[in-house]
Order: sequence, then structure tokens, then C-alpha cells
Amino acid sequence: MNKILNITILLISLFAIDWYLWGAVKLILHRFSTISKKIISAVYWAISMLSLLACISLFMFPPENMGTNFRFLLFVGLVLPYLSKVFAILFVMTDDIRRGAQWVYRKLVPEKKTVLAPVLPQPDAVFPLLDNGVKIPRSQFMVQASLVAGGTLFSTFGFGIISGAHDYRIRRVSLPLKNLPSAFHGIRIAQISDVHTGSFYNKTAVMGGVEMLLGEKPDVVFFTGDLVNDKASEVKDYFDVFSKVKAPMGVFSTLGNHDYGDYARWKTADAKRQNLKDMHEAHRLMGWRLLLDENIPLTVGNEQIGIIGIENWGLGFAQYGSLEKAYRGTQDYPVKLLLSHDPTHWKSQVVTDYQSVDVMFAGHTHGMQFGVELPGFRWSPSQYRYEHWAGLYQKDEQYLYVNRGFGYIGYPGRVGILPEITIMELVKA
Repeated sequence: MNKILNITILLISLFAIDWYLWGAVKLILHRFSTISKKIISAVYWAISMLSLLACISLFMFPPENMGTNFRFLLFVGLVLPYLSKVFAILFVMTDDIRRGAQWVYRKLVPEKKTVLAPVLPQPDAVFPLLDNGVKIPRSQFMVQASLVAGGTLFSTFGFGIISGAHDYRIRRVSLPLKNLPSAFHGIRIAQISDVHTGSFYNKTAVMGGVEMLLGEKPDVVFFTGDLVNDKASEVKDYFDVFSKVKAPMGVFSTLGNHDYGDYARWKTADAKRQNLKDMHEAHRLMGWRLLLDENIPLTVGNEQIGIIGIENWGLGFAQYGSLEKAYRGTQDYPVKLLLSHDPTHWKSQVVTDYQSVDVMFAGHTHGMQFGVELPGFRWSPSQYRYEHWAGLYQKDEQYLYVNRGFGYIGYPGRVGILPEITIMELVKA
């Protein structure tokens, strides 16, 4: 019963959005011919009906039972159009509120009649067109502005799906470490994170990103969590792609918050536990050394540095990892590299209690897959949630690098914050 009520409320809300915006669109259709009006009306409501059908499908088919392509179409057919419509409506609603306030004011405050009062133009006629100087009503101007705004948002996020989702970028970082053994000077570490195989819809493009990584010929590869969205089975279709990720000194990995199956519905607790075992096995079969609250030496000649990997630990998410456990036995390593999925772990524990950890590699944020990055300026909504959300950070002699992610989740694209392959070169300071 609750399910029927929820979908009814949602459908009514979405239809109200369509109806409200259509009322605004009609204000600018007076210049069109009768045939054009009918065509525009038919197209508008046809798209709206398809979106409502997509909404019904969402309730009929639970998300965990959807295929990747269906989820992709659902986002394109439902979320993106209505997000754009709501954005457009904000402009129209602002004008409606203004006109409503004027109407109330006129009802409450009697108009003063002055014989000599000049005849002023109506407040709705103040915006001249730039091409011929003909004035248009303020309401019509706001409608046009709303359609431009909504169309711009739709186009931007649409472009992010078509172009940004797999526009892989290599980011190069040179990191000086004073205790780095001479044998490790110049070692090149490739880092990828947040693959989210369950979201991919273009296998060829994903393979292109992996080939970019391999083309860099890194000495070692770090993967810092979130191989899937919900279930270990998601990696099946991309196993042959990511099993190609190899390096002379090995591939080392850790788990992210999505890898534990916490966001899926399981029939039994045993099914969830089996899923985690399957996740561990997937790493093993791909040849990735999964570090579960443990450390391992990386050896070149007679010299070593330590790699520490912990299970997911982050503020606001399940804290499975134990850095205390993972750190044991690392005292003799002159340099310690930590793989920990969530960057909030760095400030919460690493820089306060484990100052001998030289570099922490993290991911998790995705840069929210939306933002602006220019020389000397960058912005993303992610910065309001995470103090450390992308790139290199330093406190005293400790470093944190936050990878922007290789994949995506939710929104099947990226705008401004593009998928990343990090190539970090360690040099002796």
C-alpha cells in the first residue's frame, strides 16, 4: 500500500512540474503558427509521458535488479529532464511570486488617484529586445530565461554523459620524500580509484582508459577501493578489462565503502557475507594483492619501503578498518605508503596518531563528478562535504593524495571533474 501511495505522490508531483512549466511555455508560443504549436505541444507531452513511464518502471523493477543500460536510460529519461525542468521553473516561479505580491499589494493598498500623475509604463514592459528595440513583457522575458537556463543545464549534463564519462586524464605528481631509499628514487606509482564497474555502459571506452594506464608503464599500481556499486557480481562483465592491469612490482588494492554490499538488499546475512568473500576472490583472480588491515614490503635490491592497506574507514560511513592493526611491524620501513579509501581518515587518525606515514592514497569523493578546475582556481560541491576532495595535500612532512576516480555512480557522466589516472613519481628529497 505504501509503495502505491509513494508512486502516486511522485507521479502527481512530476505531472505538476510538467503542467506548471507548460503554462509558462505557452506564453511564448503566440508567435508560432498553429501547426508549430501543435507539434511543440505533442513533443513536449510525449517526452513528459515517457519520463513518467520511466518513473513507473523504477518502482516496478527494484534498482538492484536493473541492468546497467536500463539504469542509464532511466537517468537520461527521468532524472536529467526533471532536474532541468525544476531549474527552469525556479525562474518562472520567481516571476509568479513577484506578480502575486503585486496583486496582493494592489488589493490591500488602495490606488491613490492624482489628476496630474504621469502615465507610467506597466511594470511588465521593461525589457527591450536587443535586435530591434521592441519591448517584451517581463513575464515573457522570465519564461525565455527559464527555458534557456533549463536547456543549458540539460545540455551540460548531457555533454557530461556523452563526453566526460570516459574522458580519462593522466595527472602527474612528483613527490619528494627525505627518507626515500636511493633504490626507490624515481619509482612510478599509478593510482586508480572508484571504478564502480556496475555503472559502466561503454566497455570499449573503459578499455581505452586501462590502456592509457598501461601505456605509462608504472612500476607499481595502487587501487584505492570501490570496485563495484553494490555486489561483487558487477565486476563479471569487466573482469577481462581490469585483470589486464599489471605492473612489474605488483598491483595492491584495498576496499571502499561500496565493496561491502551495505547498500544492497540481501535475503540473508549469509548471502551478504558470501558477497564479501566473492569480492576478495575477484581481487585475487585479477592478480591484485588486496590488503586487509595489513602491510607488505616493497623491495628493490636490498632496500625496502612499506605498503599499508586498511579496510574502509571514513567519517559518516562504516568503519571496518583498523590502522592500529595494519601498522604493526612497520617500524623499520624508512617510508610508509598507506592505501585508505576515504580521505577523512587522514585528518581523523593519520596525521594525529601516525606521523611516520609518509603518503596516504585515497579516493571516494569523485569530486562529485561536477565542478570547475582552472589554473589557480577550482570549485566543486564536493568541497562543502570534504575538506580534502581532490589532488595533493600536505601537513608538515605528511602527504595525502585524493584521486578523482576512474568511474562514476549515480550520474553516468562527469562535468569538469574528469576521470583520473594518477602517475606519482617518488624522488629523494
